[in-house]
Amino acid sequence: MEQVLTQNDQTFASRHGLRLAERLGFGIHGIIFAALGNPETGVTAIKAHRAWEPYTRELAVYERLKEARLCKILGFNAPQLLRHEDEQRVFEMSIVTTPFLLDFAGAYVDKSPEFPDEIRAGWESETRDQFDLRWPQVQMVVSELKQLGIHMVDVSPSNIAFLE
Repeated sequence: MEQVLTQNDQTFASRHGLRLAERLGFGIHGIIFAALGNPETGVTAIKAHRAWEPYTRELAVYERLKEARLCKILGFNAPQLLRHEDEQRVFEMSIVTTPFLLDFAGAYVDKSPEFPDEIRAGWESETRDQFDLRWPQVQMVVSELKQLGIHMVDVSPSNIAFLE
């Protein structure tokens, strides 16, 4: 599957006069590469998704941020959607530096997913442990996203990164 995703990124890049550089990330939802050659923005990121649902959820988040003209949430940089192609489940976005918010494939727009109380409590305990003393800041960011109708459930230090 990684080969198919890489090919989707490559096809997208070729269509838009870009070339892939190093791989920036890989996970359950897809693969992301740096792309060179965008004359307007310089180096960008191209992400190919495995499945339609995470693609549409992440795309909806980036479109919501774009509509709100937000590139920062409480000081955390959020990538900006540049273009996308639904047929290959690929989009191009800006690259951000820390502090940042990334990877909205597990997020939901305008509806919060339902989880049993014990699952939600376990998630909160695990997430709190991951962030330790920064947990209150993370809660503020998640709350701010909810005010925008974005319900982020994949909260981890790789998706909400602090400066240091």
